[in-house]
Amino acid sequence: MSFPWLTVLLVVPLVGAAVVALLPRSRPEMAKWSALGVSLLTLAISLAVLSQYDLDGSGYQLGEEHAWIAPLGVFYSLGVDGIGLTLVLMTTILVPIVIVAGWNDADGARWSVKTFFALMLALEGLVLGVFMATDVFLFYVLFEAALVPAYFLIGGFGGARRSYAALKFLMFSLAGGLLMLASVIGMWVISSSQGDPSFLLADMKDLSVGTVEGRWLFMGFFLAFAVKAPMVPLHTWLPDAASAATPGTSVLLVSVLDKLGTFGMIRFCLGLFPEASQWASPVVITLAVVSILYGALLAIGQDHMMRLIAFTSVSHFGFIVLGIFALTSQSASGSTFYMFNHGLSTAALFLIAGFLIQRRGSARISDFGGVQKIAPITAGLFLIAGLASLSLPGLSTFVGEFLVLAGTFTVSTTAAVFATLGIVLAALYILLMYQRTMTGPLRDDNRAITDMVPREIIAIAPVVVLLIGFGLFPQPILDVVNPAVSETLDHVQVSDPEPQTPSFPTAEGSSK
Repeated sequence: MSFPWLTVLLVVPLVGAAVVALLPRSRPEMAKWSALGVSLLTLAISLAVLSQYDLDGSGYQLGEEHAWIAPLGVFYSLGVDGIGLTLVLMTTILVPIVIVAGWNDADGARWSVKTFFALMLALEGLVLGVFMATDVFLFYVLFEAALVPAYFLIGGFGGARRSYAALKFLMFSLAGGLLMLASVIGMWVISSSQGDPSFLLADMKDLSVGTVEGRWLFMGFFLAFAVKAPMVPLHTWLPDAASAATPGTSVLLVSVLDKLGTFGMIRFCLGLFPEASQWASPVVITLAVVSILYGALLAIGQDHMMRLIAFTSVSHFGFIVLGIFALTSQSASGSTFYMFNHGLSTAALFLIAGFLIQRRGSARISDFGGVQKIAPITAGLFLIAGLASLSLPGLSTFVGEFLVLAGTFTVSTTAAVFATLGIVLAALYILLMYQRTMTGPLRDDNRAITDMVPREIIAIAPVVVLLIGFGLFPQPILDVVNPAVSETLDHVQVSDPEPQTPSFPTAEGSSK
């Protein structure tokens, strides 16, 4: 029996969360260092998983399967393909960064410091389980369980409207989860009618599902994932949550938890309902383009820094969903790569904005101005994070966005053209935010702002290195992602369209 790498990866942060929660309340520094140690150990285990992963292999690797609820056909089943592994790595990279950056975020909160960091570790463990689950029932349980630590992180820590934001987040997520539960039950009924019931993803992929039934079941999964993604018009919980939560919690919400939605679209919408995915793709592509433009336009009009960043993510998730449902190899690879890079760039934006807000005592962009004169390191790193958010060539986000648009152009020129407008709008909202906060004359109210301290620089530096490194050389991530993307599209039974070469009139009147 091979070593259960995936179970260890799942269990370590959950056990670490329990240990941190049991530490004395009077020893907050012990809780912080313990949480950081557990997160770094989890990162090391994820790198060990990467070392065991065969890039030339197919299907799910490092699999573990044990009967859980035998009469219902429920299994404790884990496995990773290139898509899941990429998101596992993103999660384990970001959590220690968030812990270091948010070292003092819970000091003085109504709840204890140890609770704050225990909830972070619990959220990490549950999200990792979602990315590795290959049993539909297990996926659903972990998908819903991840709401619990996220809810308490928003509601227990953060700003004045944290209770409202937490409740809104929970109600939206639970409503989507109930729709998915109905589809999960429907799939089990079909499985039972065709033999022994089984929730294993591999078994459910082989079920014979009628066209009408498949489309209804698809809708249950898709709407649940669209809430998480978040797609217009199901996005309204995100700006409230991001503006009310601590910066670190906002990173975990947008960079990590929301990826459950787009990951679920690939794994379950495309995996279980290939015909329904093709049927729904024109509508989903339209909604994705609407999200791109709507999120960008609302970001331009924001004066609250955290809400602006949240609306940029609505736009960015539109690109990710567009790439998934364009159903081409370029767009699907670009979507997964975009998920990884969006997690990094958005984390940098949220964390640096959090540093500024903490120093200034205000999240209003109009209250800043001239900050680069007294905080040049902060200004420089904020500029790099902003340029990554607008997908500047040379940074890793550009590669994912380019692949999404290139793949989309081959199936829908109209959608690709309108989506490309989102790039122009991105430059507008990022550069306007930077100009209004960092450039111009230094306001008297901002003279007390200090530059980033070494701890904060250490937290942001790995993100910047990865954004630049994978921007110059993205192949290592694409080598992991591409085989899984090809298998997914083969299952959906779609292939890349033949490239169309335009013809031009010649001097003789014919065309070539």
